[in-house]
Amino acid sequence: MSETEKSTVATARAERAYLARSRYRYRFVCLGFAVAFLLVGSRLVVLGFTGAEPNQGGVYDISTTVHRPDILDRRGRLLATDIKGATVYADPKRVIDEDELVEQVATVLPDIKTAELRQRLKNGRRFVSIQRELTPKQQAELYELGLPGLGFVQEYRRVYPVGATASHVVGYVDVDNKGLSGIEQFVDDNPQLAMSHAGSAVGEDTVTLSLDLGVQHVLREELKSAVATFHAKAASGMVMDVHSGEVLALASLPDYDPNRREQALDKNRINRIGSRVYEMGSVFKIFTVAGALDGGVATMRSSYDATNPIKVGSFSISDFHGKKRSLTVPEIFIYSSNIGSAKIALDMGTERHRAFLKKLGLLGRIRTELGYGPAPIIPAHWQRLNTMTIAFGHGLSVTPLQLAASALPLVNGGIGVTPTFLPRSREEAMSVSPRVLKASTSESMLKLMRLNVLKGTAKRAEAVGYRVGGKTGTAEKVVGGRYNTSALLTSFLAAFPTDAPAYLVLVMLDEPQRVAASSNQATAGVNAAPTARKIIERIAPILGVAPKLDADRPAFDGKVTASY
Repeated sequence: MSETEKSTVATARAERAYLARSRYRYRFVCLGFAVAFLLVGSRLVVLGFTGAEPNQGGVYDISTTVHRPDILDRRGRLLATDIKGATVYADPKRVIDEDELVEQVATVLPDIKTAELRQRLKNGRRFVSIQRELTPKQQAELYELGLPGLGFVQEYRRVYPVGATASHVVGYVDVDNKGLSGIEQFVDDNPQLAMSHAGSAVGEDTVTLSLDLGVQHVLREELKSAVATFHAKAASGMVMDVHSGEVLALASLPDYDPNRREQALDKNRINRIGSRVYEMGSVFKIFTVAGALDGGVATMRSSYDATNPIKVGSFSISDFHGKKRSLTVPEIFIYSSNIGSAKIALDMGTERHRAFLKKLGLLGRIRTELGYGPAPIIPAHWQRLNTMTIAFGHGLSVTPLQLAASALPLVNGGIGVTPTFLPRSREEAMSVSPRVLKASTSESMLKLMRLNVLKGTAKRAEAVGYRVGGKTGTAEKVVGGRYNTSALLTSFLAAFPTDAPAYLVLVMLDEPQRVAASSNQATAGVNAAPTARKIIERIAPILGVAPKLDADRPAFDGKVTASY
């Protein structure tokens, strides 16, 4: 082989060797890049949340709260719903400057405890919660800070669009979205409720209540006005359908905004309608008269001597504005005679009187979707004197809800319908409820209640055209173990329209004062009764009750006419 050929072969071999070494270097570089990529990726996984991918805004789809059904009124108006909120947290291992993080976060969340947060950032945990239930604005501002180690966890947050308007019925939830009171708690105890009351028009995940938001608003607004007008400490009331037992409205003032759940801890913001018992005063006379009429002990023509007070040892029963003469049953009712009521109860007898109150549900605990009410306070030893005082509303304490529910058969034809906060038809309620009174007794009670508005203690309750009937009650509160004549609890129980009863209204005022608007008096006839009138005048159109301006007005000759 010539020298030239040898040189050519050597050159070719050198080129092949060079190319081989180049391929090896290229493969080594690629392998290096792959290893580096794996290392960086692994580090990113460690620094992140395993199994959670952040979406836009740096929010992780990790829900730590329970999703709840929407709560609607009977017309589909929203009372409670969930929105997506966030919790801001810090991962100390990713925080570059703890002091900077604390100071910057405090500019958005000025209420956080900065010293405590600094300490918790040093405790070695990977998740340090800073604040829950952020507003969208707060979340956006924190995100814009761009602080390493700061992140967000998505969760559900309960909101109440109508605020305090129906708070004592709807209730509220804790920070974990778990019901603490009212219907919210009832929903947790009955998870099937959302499905059983679902409506296809609004979706399955809803709970519909018997409340009418329009009626609820009127009730609360007029009670608020009454507190201001009569300088009362508190006020409460409710509206019920007398045939279905549905509660259309319930309010107790002062109330609370469930969006600010800490307000519910104030003991003055309790539900006075369903969670406290009271001696209700003369409104109780409706049960005394009804019991005597239903048992045949008295008739509308019966009369009782109310000339002089009743003396029992050192105790004396007298009338507020006594007539000093014999009174018929209608007169006892419309003049609110304590003497006459006590004598009617004595005619019934202690056992029969007690049995009648028990049959109406006044001696046991009442239960609704809001839970059990407190037990009534009854005499340990029910004696003759207890019968007399209970006849006019002293010596027996019940919840206002219990009183209203027990009054339903007196105005609905005698059927013992139980109250409910869930929708129920009148036909369904009547079909499953027992008869507890004669229909004739209910008819007589409606006449007496109407007569009381026309001629008795409840004249200021007359809502022209709506045929209102009712009974006033003024009770002295027990202060320091004794009845205090200047601390009154006034109430008015009304039904309308009395010629075709459909709705019951209860109003209660706690310690109303003597003011010009009440003619410088403080009894129920001048404060609770006119408050009920204002409520009825506003809710009747909402409920579809048409006024009758030529409605019959029963004749009254000072005693009793043949029709009574």
